[in-house]
Amino acid sequence: MASFDDRKKGFENKFAHDEELRFKATARRNKLLGLWAAEKLGLSGDEAEAYAKEVVKSDFEEPGDEDVFRKVRGDMDAKNVEVSDHQIRREMEQLLSVAMQQISKE
Repeated sequence: MASFDDRKKGFENKFAHDEELRFKATARRNKLLGLWAAEKLGLSGDEAEAYAKEVVKSDFEEPGDEDVFRKVRGDMDAKNVEVSDHQIRREMEQLLSVAMQQISKE
């Protein structure tokens, strides 16, 4: 019975670890996306960093990526920056891959 409990505990630990990595990668992706969007919006330096933090915070509004997408989409529209929904979503996908690679190297 102890071996079953050990396996259960191992699976629970792996799940917790994987969830933590996913959270970190998503937060990193959102920061990278914020920096990408800031450049498109004509922001740089401290303004770009502050905007990236806003994008990261926007992810806590609801589960999933739609809150982040809406934030970036709305800001692009407000500044009349021509970027398609597809471009934003593609950038989100690519930056998630970059973020996962960065996290795995830490």
